[in-house]
Amino acid sequence: MEKDPYKVKKEITLAGNPFSYYSLTALKDQGYPIDKLPFSIRILLENVLRNYDGFAITKQHIETLLDWQPLGSDKDIPFKPARVLMQDFTGVPAVVDIASLRAEVARKGGNPESINPLVPVDLVIDHSVQVDYFGTNYSYERNMEKEYDRNKERYQFLKWAQKSFDNFSVVPPGMGICHQVNLEYFSKGVISRDGVLFPDTLVGTDSHTPMVNGIGVVAWGVGGIEAEAAILGQPIYFITPEVLGLKLTGKLPLGATATDLVLTIANVLRKQGVVGKFVEVFGPGLDHLSVPDRATIGNMSPEFGCTITYFPIDDKTLEYMRKSNRSEEHIALVEKYCKTNMLWRENEESIRYSEVIALDVSSIEPTVAGPKRPQDKILLRNFKPTFIDLLNHSFEREYIEQKDRETINSLARWKGEGGNQPEPQTQHQPHKAVIETKEKDGLKTVWINEGDDKFMLSDGSVVIAAITSCTNTSNPFVMIGAGLVAKKAREHGIDVKPWVKTSLAPGSKVVTDYLKKADLMKDLEALQFHLVGYGCTSCIGNSGPLPPAIAKAVDDHELVVCSVLSGNRNFEARVHSQVKMNFLMSPMLVVAYAIAGRVDIDLSKAPISYDKNGLPVYLKDIWPTDDEINEILSKVLSPKDFAKNYGEIFEGNEIWKNLEIPEGKLYQWDKDSTYIKEIPFFRDISAEAPDLKDIQHARALLVLGDSITTDHISPAGAFDEHSAAGKYLISRGVKKEEFNSYGSRRGNDELMVRGTFANVRINNKLAEKEGGYTTYLPTQEEMLVYDAAKKYQADKTPLIVLAGKEYGSGSSRDWAAKGTFLLGIKAVLAESYERIHRSNLVGLGVLPLQYKEGDTAAKLGISGEETFTITGIAKDISPMKEVQVIARNDKGEEIKFGAITRLDSLIDIEYYRHGGILQYVLRQLLENEKH
Repeated sequence: MEKDPYKVKKEITLAGNPFSYYSLTALKDQGYPIDKLPFSIRILLENVLRNYDGFAITKQHIETLLDWQPLGSDKDIPFKPARVLMQDFTGVPAVVDIASLRAEVARKGGNPESINPLVPVDLVIDHSVQVDYFGTNYSYERNMEKEYDRNKERYQFLKWAQKSFDNFSVVPPGMGICHQVNLEYFSKGVISRDGVLFPDTLVGTDSHTPMVNGIGVVAWGVGGIEAEAAILGQPIYFITPEVLGLKLTGKLPLGATATDLVLTIANVLRKQGVVGKFVEVFGPGLDHLSVPDRATIGNMSPEFGCTITYFPIDDKTLEYMRKSNRSEEHIALVEKYCKTNMLWRENEESIRYSEVIALDVSSIEPTVAGPKRPQDKILLRNFKPTFIDLLNHSFEREYIEQKDRETINSLARWKGEGGNQPEPQTQHQPHKAVIETKEKDGLKTVWINEGDDKFMLSDGSVVIAAITSCTNTSNPFVMIGAGLVAKKAREHGIDVKPWVKTSLAPGSKVVTDYLKKADLMKDLEALQFHLVGYGCTSCIGNSGPLPPAIAKAVDDHELVVCSVLSGNRNFEARVHSQVKMNFLMSPMLVVAYAIAGRVDIDLSKAPISYDKNGLPVYLKDIWPTDDEINEILSKVLSPKDFAKNYGEIFEGNEIWKNLEIPEGKLYQWDKDSTYIKEIPFFRDISAEAPDLKDIQHARALLVLGDSITTDHISPAGAFDEHSAAGKYLISRGVKKEEFNSYGSRRGNDELMVRGTFANVRINNKLAEKEGGYTTYLPTQEEMLVYDAAKKYQADKTPLIVLAGKEYGSGSSRDWAAKGTFLLGIKAVLAESYERIHRSNLVGLGVLPLQYKEGDTAAKLGISGEETFTITGIAKDISPMKEVQVIARNDKGEEIKFGAITRLDSLIDIEYYRHGGILQYVLRQLLENEKH
């Protein structure tokens, strides 16, 4: 078979070395309008040209991209990424799946080593460190020790995988966050492999993988299931995307940061509606944005709703590669290949985009976002009135000005020990309290006495201030800026408030190196922003416990307290289960609000604090100028820091080096393990896929509203002994203090299925209680979701979920789909889906259905207490087919309506027919073994 049907494989010589490449210029010479295609589409086109095999990737796929139209199309295209990135929360279950595939191949008499990564896989352990200790110079070491104590078995498993699998590397704990490591080290821009040059591309098992769009790498987040398929050589298929052009003009004004810009873009693009689309950035404004600025924007693509936010390679890209210690030979290769192959940022005016949105960067103002969605932009000057409005409308509490609170005889007075201590809550004695129970006007305030200190905790108090997340800690400008805010605060004699839990968790060790060289670490530490770890921490909910006195006051008085963080997500109960409002902002503002101690303050006018002489200090007094920041950056940023830290990236500490691992290519499953278990999906799999069946007499397990995130479906954080997962662990002899988190136990399906739909903030309309509850409809008993699902399974009753708009938004969390499947849910019927979760449902054999335009459960008169029959699945299923749904209530009345199957392509149908993507791959491998 002809491997190069368009005759575009050409030769190029670089530094005296010959390479092959697939020439887009040659296609242009043949008359194809390559110069009119967005750069991201050009990269997809090169990908199908190079990987063409006439079977999985056909000439029709090439023609679809050659004929790309601005309005997109309903044709699916394949994508074979050059590599795969993982983090440990999603990586562990992925490795469990691959090890389980090996086990089933061995049981079937095949060669288990036929299951091996076919493309390089880099897994970075960054999601497990928790802020147990803070505000001390020993916080980092003790948090690392606790991390290993909690996760030793998982880490042994990953270290076994590194030894047992080909093309599989693991970055040990305490080295960095996967996306920042990817930006600073793994990403090449252009890859040379087997004598062929091609664009660096990847998929990652974390939704913020598009961060490296900022360095010119086409990359996006997928579920673990899709990533595993890519690892095993399968293309990822998706509908040909529209590409929205984001035209930037101007440059950031004084006082504004890349964080303010990205939060503004999130607001603009969410209003525009870019779900499932590519965004490509162009215009003269790019000339003023560094790669870290661009990466901050690319990182938040999932918050925008788009698949990628792509920045083509240009001089700024090469400048960053040079600063981050890429070799001059490689930089020359990137430049020549891109300029030769029409992938260099130039001639932007020729490109046809699906639509263009213009943004004047010079109009950006200091911005925060929250309290529970990243796109909910709040200008800093409007923060206080917005909080007052939120308090009133969301919590029905009338605001009381700070100066009036002490005069109201309605305060609860606390006396207690401990408080701002690093140890977990269980290590402290219970607090005694004398409480005056009168309330006035709704806003709540509590007095806390700690030793000689007495302070007032109110609605709006900041209890967590976290400089965290790759989104911003990858950007030296805002990190040096945060250090300077701390320095100036010290010079003015002001400090953070005693009720604020502070933390510094950068995405790589390069950050602390340049902060130390700038002599700013001591200033951050003086304000208790001590290093707590190199990992995601508060951004993914690993904030650790609040100090006991604070936690008790919040719980007992239902205080509406806040977190401020430099992260990318602030969904309900994500940052901390006791914190009801969470606001995203730059690291510089995180320091400022830790000093203020509350969000109900207008920092543009009111003093942020008072010095020792009672004189006011304002935000402008401690805010550095751009020139101050840039002067320091010019002195402290060095390629040598990158060389030093990434020269030892895979080594790990002594604990990692001394971890003992099992031998052999087949993992020896421990039946007593509560962390790692063989997944049941593949055991005794049939040789052929079973016939599709209609869904008969199903019951709704949950009826949910809009914006249900994967955090709601499969939470990552802590859980208590009253949850289904907690009861399971106690029954297995695990003590409550050893529970760890859902995220850390994703290698155990028995626990994770119990954690599905168990978020403490999920609201199921079939239950009175908030949290993971539902009603078992045959008897009208309210119970835990898991317990009801088990009853339905015993009755052999299929289940469905009813939901609103944007179902499954948030992290690319495969357990949100795996848990759904294991609960016995056969279909989800929603008004719309986020891209990754829809794909994950298909990849697990769960049918995503979508209401027809204009239909909702409410408009159709559906309560969720009906039985549901769905026909049109078993016969002549096709992409986006309309199926018939009959909802019958207990009076025998029927509501009939059509719904669209969100099987978007023929390959989706194949995956669904096989019961999932990995079942499809496994059957193919077993068939090939026969021959």
